[in-house]
Amino acid sequence: MPPISLNTSNNQATMASPTSDAALKEQLKGRFVGKTLNEVPTPSVILDLAKLETNCNGMLEATEKLGLLWRAHIKTHKTTELTRLQVGNDMSRPVNIVVSTIIEAENILPLLKEYQSKGIKVNVLFSFPLFPSAVSRLADLSAQLGPDSISLMVDHPKQLESASAIAHTTGAYPPLVFIKIDGGYHRAGVEPSPTFINPDAAIQGGTRHPSEMLIDAVLAAEKENKCVLHGVYIHAGHSYGTRTDWAALGYLTEEFRICLDFAEAIRKRSPGHKLVMSVGATPTATAIQHPDIVSSSERNGDGSVKKLREFITKWATGDNAYQLEVHAGVYSTLDLQQLATHARDSSLLKAEDIAISVLAEVASLYPSRGKNSTTEALINAGCLALGREPVTDMGNVPGADYSGWGFAMPWGGKLTSNPVPGHDFPRVHPGWQVGKISQEHGILVWHGEPEEEIPLEYGQRVRVWPNHSCIAGACFDWYLIVDSRNTGREDEVVDVWPRWRGW
Repeated sequence: MPPISLNTSNNQATMASPTSDAALKEQLKGRFVGKTLNEVPTPSVILDLAKLETNCNGMLEATEKLGLLWRAHIKTHKTTELTRLQVGNDMSRPVNIVVSTIIEAENILPLLKEYQSKGIKVNVLFSFPLFPSAVSRLADLSAQLGPDSISLMVDHPKQLESASAIAHTTGAYPPLVFIKIDGGYHRAGVEPSPTFINPDAAIQGGTRHPSEMLIDAVLAAEKENKCVLHGVYIHAGHSYGTRTDWAALGYLTEEFRICLDFAEAIRKRSPGHKLVMSVGATPTATAIQHPDIVSSSERNGDGSVKKLREFITKWATGDNAYQLEVHAGVYSTLDLQQLATHARDSSLLKAEDIAISVLAEVASLYPSRGKNSTTEALINAGCLALGREPVTDMGNVPGADYSGWGFAMPWGGKLTSNPVPGHDFPRVHPGWQVGKISQEHGILVWHGEPEEEIPLEYGQRVRVWPNHSCIAGACFDWYLIVDSRNTGREDEVVDVWPRWRGW
């Protein structure tokens, strides 16, 4: 299936070739490049190239130092350009990516073929548990990319019927399979059997545990050449609830431990089976950037650095070695949710590292309507531009922590002095923030002492850091790219990146 591109004349997704994708990009560049953020339409979604490169390079360097495989999730942005930054330019490393929708895989296909033409091994993992209607499109991708290029996620034996259908499609190949593990997030995945930890554990009702039945089914399918069991995969989405520096390291160690128990259960049935243990969510994945993990020092009081380092050393080397892989996506742009996790300390994770913002305008002002007679301001960015996903309230006093829908970036006019979320965020969160939203409407509210309120003006442009960058970009057809390294021209558009929409 050819990639999808946007027909800007009617704003509909249409079938297109890489050539027309390039033409679209050039059309958009001609329209926007060279303009400043005071000259482009609002709302628009903005990415800062300097910050993107810093965030991406940090992950590439950390995984390389630790000898870990790296798999970049591209669902956050759905662009070719940022995918390039995520996988880097080290031609000796394989290009492994994760997608949440098949349209992402179809659109990134030309880039993957480009890497293959340079002798680089590629693999794309469709991370949603496999469903029947996906078979034909995934089979087509397999046929175009070749053997071992497509990986699938399974958490139920029935999904193997769809995997088998791909394997038996003319021109396609048996797909690689990851078993998706539920590590406590309870979104998707099979829960590990208690017997993986304790062989004597009793299973309720005396029946075999679903995870054991799934392992047996996958191994049986593998023997019949319907698939290849590639590894186990876990996503610690609950790590978004951490609120102290480096606490995510404990979740990461737990991810590895759960994967190890599962992998060992597989090897009891299939001794010596090669397996990948793939772990990550942005908080846990980025925690590997801890400066002590690759050194002999131990400054992390709870010992989680030492535990993680020992795990990697033990299980990534030797006769019983597994391939250890890390995956993440939103680390590239960051957002307020990530800032709230404190997954890294403030030397490696601060508000200034957030690479995404939504540009909006003040459309009206409502003096004295807000708390303590402060002003409220209407902006033309509501939930369709910012998303409606909150930063989970983990505070001791419900409602005291930040509960807004975006935070005004210190940018433009007097707003350059708007307080920046600091080390105490989300508990401490003074300044202008989006307090209420509806479809197109956002309401800026002042949080703090009334006499300290920074005045806003009608028509003033504001940039808002969103709670969740994946969702904030979802209704936009392209990103406007700026580069904060361009002294004096930090607000000038230097590129435009079309993004894919649909499923």
